[in-house]
Amino acid sequence: MFQYYCLNPISKVGLDNFTQEFVKTEDVNQAQGILVRSAAMHDMELSENLLAVARAGAGVNNIPLDKCAEKGIVVFNTPGANANGVKELVIAGMLLACRDIVGGINWVQSAKGDENIAKAAEKEKKRFAGTEVQDKKLGIIGLGAIGVKVANVAKYMGMEVYGYDPYVSVDAAWNLSRDVKHVLNVEEIYESCDIITIHVPLLDSTKGMIDREAISKMKEGVILLNFARDLLVKEEDVLAGIKEGKIRKYVSDFPNPTTAGAEGCIVIPHLGASTEESEDNCAKMAVKEMMNYLNNGNIINSVNYPNCDMGICSQAGRVAIFHKNIANMITKFTACFGDQGVNITDMTNKSKGEVAYTMLDVEQPVDQDTVKKLQSIKGVFRVRVVK
Repeated sequence: MFQYYCLNPISKVGLDNFTQEFVKTEDVNQAQGILVRSAAMHDMELSENLLAVARAGAGVNNIPLDKCAEKGIVVFNTPGANANGVKELVIAGMLLACRDIVGGINWVQSAKGDENIAKAAEKEKKRFAGTEVQDKKLGIIGLGAIGVKVANVAKYMGMEVYGYDPYVSVDAAWNLSRDVKHVLNVEEIYESCDIITIHVPLLDSTKGMIDREAISKMKEGVILLNFARDLLVKEEDVLAGIKEGKIRKYVSDFPNPTTAGAEGCIVIPHLGASTEESEDNCAKMAVKEMMNYLNNGNIINSVNYPNCDMGICSQAGRVAIFHKNIANMITKFTACFGDQGVNITDMTNKSKGEVAYTMLDVEQPVDQDTVKKLQSIKGVFRVRVVK
Protein backbone atom coordinates (compact mmCIF):
# COMPACT_ATOMS: atom_id res chain seq x y z
CA MET A 1 0.00 0.00 0.00
CA PHE A 2 1.29 3.45 -0.97
CA GLN A 3 0.08 6.87 0.10
CA TYR A 4 0.20 10.00 -2.07
CA TYR A 5 -0.29 13.69 -1.32
CA CYS A 6 -1.38 16.51 -3.65
CA LEU A 7 0.38 19.85 -3.10
CA ASN A 8 -1.88 21.43 -5.73
CA PRO A 9 -5.32 20.51 -7.05
CA ILE A 10 -4.69 17.65 -9.49
CA SER A 11 -7.17 16.65 -12.20
CA LYS A 12 -9.57 13.96 -11.00
CA VAL A 13 -9.23 12.33 -14.42
CA GLY A 14 -5.61 11.63 -13.53
CA LEU A 15 -6.15 10.62 -9.90
CA ASP A 16 -8.82 8.14 -10.98
CA ASN A 17 -6.04 6.13 -12.64
CA PHE A 18 -4.54 5.19 -9.27
CA THR A 19 -5.21 1.55 -8.42
CA GLN A 20 -6.51 0.33 -5.06
CA GLU A 21 -2.94 0.02 -3.76
CA PHE A 22 -2.67 3.82 -3.73
CA VAL A 23 -4.46 5.93 -1.13
CA LYS A 24 -4.63 9.69 -0.84
CA THR A 25 -3.39 11.10 2.47
CA GLU A 26 -3.83 14.52 4.07
CA ASP A 27 -0.52 14.18 5.91
CA VAL A 28 2.37 15.01 3.56
CA ASN A 29 4.86 13.38 5.95
CA GLN A 30 3.18 9.99 5.49
CA ALA A 31 3.26 10.11 1.69
CA GLN A 32 5.57 8.01 -0.46
CA GLY A 33 4.59 10.14 -3.45
CA ILE A 34 3.82 13.83 -3.95
CA LEU A 35 1.92 15.23 -6.92
CA VAL A 36 2.58 18.91 -7.62
CA ARG A 37 1.99 21.59 -10.21
CA SER A 38 3.27 25.05 -9.27
CA ALA A 39 3.60 24.87 -5.45
CA ALA A 40 7.07 25.86 -4.22
CA MET A 41 8.93 22.95 -2.60
CA HIS A 42 12.37 24.48 -2.01
CA ASP A 43 11.69 25.29 1.64
CA MET A 44 9.80 22.08 2.42
CA GLU A 45 11.12 19.48 4.83
CA LEU A 46 11.25 16.27 2.84
CA SER A 47 10.06 13.29 4.86
CA GLU A 48 12.11 10.10 5.00
CA ASN A 49 8.99 8.35 3.70
CA LEU A 50 9.05 10.32 0.45
CA LEU A 51 10.18 8.29 -2.56
CA ALA A 52 8.90 10.25 -5.55
CA VAL A 53 7.69 13.67 -6.69
CA ALA A 54 5.67 13.90 -9.89
CA ARG A 55 5.25 17.32 -11.48
CA ALA A 56 2.04 17.49 -13.54
CA GLY A 57 3.71 19.68 -16.14
CA ALA A 58 7.09 20.27 -17.72
CA GLY A 59 8.88 22.95 -15.69
CA VAL A 60 10.47 21.87 -12.40
CA ASN A 61 12.06 25.09 -11.15
CA ASN A 62 9.74 24.90 -8.11
CA ILE A 63 11.32 21.61 -6.97
CA PRO A 64 14.75 21.21 -5.26
CA LEU A 65 16.17 18.68 -7.71
CA ASP A 66 19.65 18.30 -6.21
CA LYS A 67 18.28 17.97 -2.69
CA CYS A 68 15.88 15.27 -3.87
CA ALA A 69 18.65 13.44 -5.75
CA GLU A 70 20.83 13.30 -2.63
CA LYS A 71 17.93 11.79 -0.69
CA GLY A 72 17.14 9.22 -3.37
CA ILE A 73 13.85 10.92 -4.25
CA VAL A 74 12.99 10.61 -7.93
CA VAL A 75 11.47 13.71 -9.53
CA PHE A 76 9.30 13.18 -12.60
CA ASN A 77 7.78 15.62 -15.06
CA THR A 78 5.36 15.09 -17.93
CA PRO A 79 7.04 16.18 -21.18
CA GLY A 80 4.68 16.49 -24.09
CA ALA A 81 1.48 16.03 -22.11
CA ASN A 82 0.58 19.70 -22.42
CA ALA A 83 2.28 20.26 -25.78
CA ASN A 84 -0.90 20.64 -27.82
CA GLY A 85 -2.36 23.27 -25.50
CA VAL A 86 0.85 25.32 -25.59
CA LYS A 87 1.17 24.88 -29.35
CA GLU A 88 -2.30 26.30 -29.93
CA LEU A 89 -1.56 29.35 -27.77
CA VAL A 90 1.77 29.94 -29.54
CA ILE A 91 -0.05 30.03 -32.88
CA ALA A 92 -2.65 32.37 -31.37
CA GLY A 93 0.12 34.60 -30.00
CA MET A 94 1.75 34.75 -33.42
CA LEU A 95 -1.52 35.83 -35.04
CA LEU A 96 -2.17 38.41 -32.31
CA ALA A 97 1.23 39.92 -33.00
CA CYS A 98 1.02 39.91 -36.80
CA ARG A 99 -2.54 41.26 -36.94
CA ASP A 100 -3.26 43.91 -34.31
CA ILE A 101 -6.36 42.06 -33.16
CA VAL A 102 -6.05 43.23 -29.56
CA GLY A 103 -5.76 46.86 -30.64
CA GLY A 104 -8.79 46.47 -32.89
CA ILE A 105 -10.89 44.89 -30.16
CA ASN A 106 -9.89 47.63 -27.73
CA TRP A 107 -10.88 50.29 -30.26
CA VAL A 108 -14.31 48.70 -30.72
CA GLN A 109 -14.75 48.60 -26.95
CA SER A 110 -13.86 52.28 -26.64
CA ALA A 111 -16.29 53.22 -29.42
CA LYS A 112 -19.19 51.05 -28.28
CA GLY A 113 -21.43 54.10 -27.67
CA ASP A 114 -20.96 55.49 -31.18
CA GLU A 115 -24.09 55.03 -33.29
CA ASN A 116 -21.93 55.27 -36.41
CA ILE A 117 -19.40 52.70 -35.23
CA ALA A 118 -19.65 50.64 -38.42
CA LYS A 119 -18.76 53.65 -40.57
CA ALA A 120 -16.01 54.71 -38.16
CA ALA A 121 -14.56 51.19 -38.21
CA GLU A 122 -14.01 51.41 -41.97
CA LYS A 123 -11.79 54.44 -41.38
CA GLU A 124 -9.98 53.06 -38.33
CA LYS A 125 -9.32 49.47 -39.39
CA LYS A 126 -6.19 50.32 -41.37
CA ARG A 127 -4.50 51.05 -38.02
CA PHE A 128 -4.95 47.41 -37.03
CA ALA A 129 -4.56 45.65 -40.41
CA GLY A 130 -1.18 44.02 -39.80
CA THR A 131 0.40 41.33 -41.94
CA GLU A 132 -0.26 37.69 -42.82
CA VAL A 133 1.94 34.82 -41.66
CA GLN A 134 1.96 32.99 -44.98
CA ASP A 135 5.41 33.05 -46.63
CA LYS A 136 6.99 34.54 -43.51
CA LYS A 137 10.05 32.88 -41.98
CA LEU A 138 9.46 31.34 -38.56
CA GLY A 139 12.45 30.43 -36.40
CA ILE A 140 11.94 27.85 -33.66
CA ILE A 141 14.61 27.58 -30.98
CA GLY A 142 14.13 24.16 -29.37
CA LEU A 143 12.59 21.20 -31.17
CA GLY A 144 11.06 19.33 -28.27
CA ALA A 145 7.44 18.21 -28.07
CA ILE A 146 6.07 21.76 -28.34
CA GLY A 147 8.57 23.08 -30.86
CA VAL A 148 7.90 20.19 -33.25
CA LYS A 149 4.13 20.72 -33.08
CA VAL A 150 4.51 24.46 -33.71
CA ALA A 151 6.81 23.74 -36.66
CA ASN A 152 4.41 21.32 -38.29
CA VAL A 153 1.39 23.62 -37.93
CA ALA A 154 3.38 26.58 -39.27
CA LYS A 155 4.26 24.57 -42.38
CA TYR A 156 0.56 23.91 -42.99
CA MET A 157 0.00 27.67 -42.69
CA GLY A 158 2.41 28.28 -45.55
CA MET A 159 5.34 29.52 -43.50
CA GLU A 160 9.01 28.86 -44.15
CA VAL A 161 10.17 27.18 -40.95
CA TYR A 162 13.68 27.07 -39.52
CA GLY A 163 14.43 24.91 -36.48
CA TYR A 164 17.43 25.00 -34.16
CA ASP A 165 18.16 22.30 -31.59
CA PRO A 166 21.62 20.72 -31.25
CA TYR A 167 20.15 18.00 -29.02
CA VAL A 168 17.03 17.08 -30.98
CA SER A 169 15.80 13.62 -29.97
CA VAL A 170 15.14 10.74 -32.33
CA ASP A 171 11.40 10.86 -31.53
CA ALA A 172 11.26 14.59 -32.26
CA ALA A 173 13.15 14.11 -35.52
CA TRP A 174 10.70 11.43 -36.64
CA ASN A 175 7.71 13.67 -35.87
CA LEU A 176 9.16 16.80 -37.49
CA SER A 177 8.03 17.75 -40.98
CA ARG A 178 10.75 17.04 -43.54
CA ASP A 179 10.17 20.55 -44.91
CA VAL A 180 11.52 22.21 -41.76
CA LYS A 181 15.02 23.57 -42.29
CA HIS A 182 17.20 22.29 -39.43
CA VAL A 183 19.92 24.89 -38.88
CA LEU A 184 23.12 24.26 -36.95
CA ASN A 185 23.67 27.77 -35.61
CA VAL A 186 21.10 29.79 -33.69
CA GLU A 187 22.47 32.96 -35.29
CA GLU A 188 20.98 31.80 -38.58
CA ILE A 189 17.57 31.98 -36.86
CA TYR A 190 18.32 35.51 -35.63
CA GLU A 191 19.49 36.75 -39.00
CA SER A 192 16.87 35.11 -41.24
CA CYS A 193 13.54 34.92 -39.46
CA ASP A 194 10.62 37.35 -39.30
CA ILE A 195 9.16 35.61 -36.24
CA ILE A 196 11.12 33.77 -33.53
CA THR A 197 9.64 31.49 -30.88
CA ILE A 198 11.55 29.95 -27.97
CA HIS A 199 10.95 26.41 -26.66
CA VAL A 200 13.97 25.44 -24.54
CA PRO A 201 14.22 24.59 -20.83
CA LEU A 202 15.49 27.18 -18.37
CA LEU A 203 19.10 26.21 -17.61
CA ASP A 204 22.19 28.15 -16.65
CA SER A 205 23.21 27.93 -20.31
CA THR A 206 19.88 29.29 -21.64
CA LYS A 207 19.02 31.91 -19.00
CA GLY A 208 18.91 35.32 -20.64
CA MET A 209 19.84 33.88 -24.05
CA ILE A 210 17.71 36.49 -25.81
CA ASP A 211 19.65 39.61 -24.85
CA ARG A 212 20.81 42.83 -26.49
CA GLU A 213 23.52 41.02 -28.44
CA ALA A 214 21.09 38.40 -29.82
CA ILE A 215 18.52 41.08 -30.64
CA SER A 216 21.12 43.12 -32.53
CA LYS A 217 21.52 40.22 -34.97
CA MET A 218 17.79 39.95 -35.69
CA LYS A 219 15.89 41.40 -38.63
CA GLU A 220 14.24 44.80 -38.33
CA GLY A 221 10.64 44.43 -37.15
CA VAL A 222 11.10 40.93 -35.75
CA ILE A 223 8.34 39.38 -33.63
CA LEU A 224 9.43 37.46 -30.52
CA LEU A 225 7.29 34.78 -28.86
CA ASN A 226 8.10 33.41 -25.40
CA PHE A 227 5.87 30.63 -24.10
CA ALA A 228 8.70 28.71 -22.39
CA ARG A 229 10.08 30.70 -19.41
CA ASP A 230 10.33 34.47 -18.89
CA LEU A 231 13.93 34.27 -17.65
CA LEU A 232 15.07 32.98 -21.03
CA VAL A 233 14.70 36.57 -22.20
CA LYS A 234 16.31 39.72 -20.85
CA GLU A 235 13.10 41.65 -21.08
CA GLU A 236 14.66 45.05 -20.40
CA ASP A 237 16.67 44.51 -23.60
CA VAL A 238 13.46 43.57 -25.42
CA LEU A 239 11.76 46.80 -24.30
CA ALA A 240 14.77 48.73 -25.57
CA GLY A 241 14.48 46.87 -28.87
CA ILE A 242 10.80 47.78 -29.13
CA LYS A 243 11.55 51.43 -28.42
CA GLU A 244 14.25 51.46 -31.09
CA GLY A 245 11.90 49.85 -33.63
CA LYS A 246 14.01 46.70 -33.90
CA ILE A 247 11.29 44.53 -32.37
CA ARG A 248 7.73 44.83 -33.66
CA LYS A 249 6.00 42.84 -30.92
CA TYR A 250 6.94 40.73 -27.92
CA VAL A 251 4.41 38.08 -26.89
CA SER A 252 4.89 36.45 -23.49
CA ASP A 253 2.88 34.03 -21.39
CA PHE A 254 4.53 35.26 -18.18
CA PRO A 255 3.12 38.44 -16.59
CA ASN A 256 5.60 40.51 -14.61
CA PRO A 257 6.10 44.21 -13.80
CA THR A 258 8.60 44.62 -16.64
CA THR A 259 6.28 43.72 -19.51
CA ALA A 260 2.72 44.01 -18.19
CA GLY A 261 1.10 46.91 -20.03
CA ALA A 262 4.36 47.86 -21.75
CA GLU A 263 4.22 49.32 -25.26
CA GLY A 264 4.67 46.65 -27.92
CA CYS A 265 4.11 43.76 -25.50
CA ILE A 266 1.24 41.29 -25.57
CA VAL A 267 1.28 39.56 -22.21
CA ILE A 268 -0.95 36.54 -21.55
CA PRO A 269 -1.66 35.32 -17.97
CA HIS A 270 0.24 32.01 -18.19
CA LEU A 271 -2.48 30.17 -20.09
CA GLY A 272 -0.23 27.93 -22.19
CA ALA A 273 -0.89 24.63 -20.43
CA SER A 274 -4.03 25.68 -18.58
CA THR A 275 -6.57 23.97 -20.79
CA GLU A 276 -8.74 21.27 -19.28
CA GLU A 277 -7.27 18.75 -21.70
CA SER A 278 -3.65 19.64 -20.85
CA GLU A 279 -4.26 19.42 -17.12
CA ASP A 280 -5.94 16.03 -17.56
CA ASN A 281 -3.11 14.72 -19.76
CA CYS A 282 -0.41 15.92 -17.35
CA ALA A 283 -2.18 14.37 -14.37
CA LYS A 284 -2.63 11.03 -16.13
CA MET A 285 1.03 10.88 -17.13
CA ALA A 286 2.24 11.90 -13.66
CA VAL A 287 0.12 9.21 -12.01
CA LYS A 288 1.32 6.58 -14.47
CA GLU A 289 4.98 7.47 -13.85
CA MET A 290 4.55 7.42 -10.07
CA MET A 291 2.75 4.08 -10.01
CA ASN A 292 5.32 2.43 -12.28
CA TYR A 293 8.14 3.65 -10.08
CA LEU A 294 6.60 2.83 -6.70
CA ASN A 295 5.39 -0.58 -7.86
CA ASN A 296 8.34 -1.65 -9.98
CA GLY A 297 11.25 0.74 -9.41
CA ASN A 298 11.16 1.80 -13.06
CA ILE A 299 12.09 5.41 -13.85
CA ILE A 300 10.62 7.10 -16.92
CA ASN A 301 10.75 10.88 -17.50
CA SER A 302 12.79 11.76 -14.44
CA VAL A 303 14.64 15.09 -14.35
CA ASN A 304 17.13 14.20 -11.60
CA TYR A 305 17.77 10.48 -12.20
CA PRO A 306 18.35 8.50 -15.40
CA ASN A 307 15.58 6.59 -17.14
CA CYS A 308 15.73 2.91 -16.17
CA ASP A 309 13.13 0.26 -17.01
CA MET A 310 13.32 -3.44 -16.07
CA GLY A 311 9.61 -4.12 -16.42
CA ILE A 312 7.73 -6.10 -13.78
CA CYS A 313 9.91 -8.18 -11.49
CA SER A 314 9.34 -11.92 -11.88
CA GLN A 315 11.99 -12.88 -9.32
CA ALA A 316 11.68 -13.13 -5.55
CA GLY A 317 13.32 -9.78 -4.93
CA ARG A 318 14.25 -6.46 -6.49
CA VAL A 319 16.39 -3.74 -4.93
CA ALA A 320 17.05 -0.21 -6.16
CA ILE A 321 20.19 1.71 -5.20
CA PHE A 322 20.68 5.47 -5.57
CA HIS A 323 24.33 6.46 -5.57
CA LYS A 324 27.07 8.72 -6.83
CA ASN A 325 28.25 8.12 -10.36
CA ILE A 326 31.73 6.91 -9.43
CA ALA A 327 33.88 3.91 -10.33
CA ASN A 328 33.67 0.43 -8.78
CA MET A 329 30.17 0.79 -7.31
CA ILE A 330 28.70 -2.21 -9.16
CA THR A 331 31.48 -4.47 -7.92
CA LYS A 332 30.72 -3.47 -4.34
CA PHE A 333 26.98 -4.04 -4.78
CA THR A 334 27.36 -7.50 -6.28
CA ALA A 335 29.86 -8.45 -3.56
CA CYS A 336 27.21 -7.76 -0.91
CA PHE A 337 24.87 -10.28 -2.50
CA GLY A 338 27.68 -12.74 -3.16
CA ASP A 339 28.66 -12.67 0.53
CA GLN A 340 25.06 -13.61 1.38
CA GLY A 341 25.00 -16.39 -1.22
CA VAL A 342 22.24 -14.61 -3.17
CA ASN A 343 22.19 -15.04 -6.94
CA ILE A 344 21.57 -11.96 -9.10
CA THR A 345 19.43 -12.82 -12.12
CA ASP A 346 19.21 -9.41 -13.78
CA MET A 347 20.75 -6.00 -13.30
CA THR A 348 20.84 -2.55 -14.87
CA ASN A 349 22.86 0.55 -14.09
CA LYS A 350 22.25 3.99 -15.53
CA SER A 351 23.86 7.34 -14.79
CA LYS A 352 22.90 10.98 -15.19
CA GLY A 353 25.58 13.53 -14.44
CA GLU A 354 26.87 13.00 -10.91
CA VAL A 355 24.20 10.49 -9.87
CA ALA A 356 23.42 6.91 -10.86
CA TYR A 357 20.68 4.34 -10.37
CA THR A 358 21.15 0.58 -10.13
CA MET A 359 18.43 -2.08 -10.01
CA LEU A 360 19.09 -5.75 -9.27
CA ASP A 361 16.68 -8.69 -9.42
CA VAL A 362 17.59 -11.58 -7.09
CA GLU A 363 16.41 -15.15 -6.51
CA GLN A 364 15.36 -14.61 -2.89
CA PRO A 365 13.91 -11.75 -0.84
CA VAL A 366 16.36 -9.02 0.14
CA ASP A 367 16.99 -9.09 3.91
CA GLN A 368 17.80 -6.14 6.14
CA ASP A 369 21.42 -7.22 6.67
CA THR A 370 22.05 -6.89 2.94
CA VAL A 371 20.26 -3.53 2.87
CA LYS A 372 22.47 -2.24 5.72
CA LYS A 373 25.62 -3.42 3.94
CA LEU A 374 24.57 -1.71 0.73
CA GLN A 375 23.62 1.46 2.58
CA SER A 376 27.02 1.55 4.30
CA ILE A 377 28.92 1.74 1.01
CA LYS A 378 30.45 5.18 0.55
CA GLY A 379 28.62 7.09 -2.17
CA VAL A 380 25.23 5.39 -1.67
CA PHE A 381 22.36 7.81 -1.05
CA ARG A 382 19.53 5.36 -0.55
CA VAL A 383 18.67 1.69 -0.81
CA ARG A 384 15.09 0.78 -1.60
CA VAL A 385 13.64 -2.72 -1.53
CA VAL A 386 11.09 -2.68 -4.34
CA LYS A 387 10.03 -6.29 -3.85
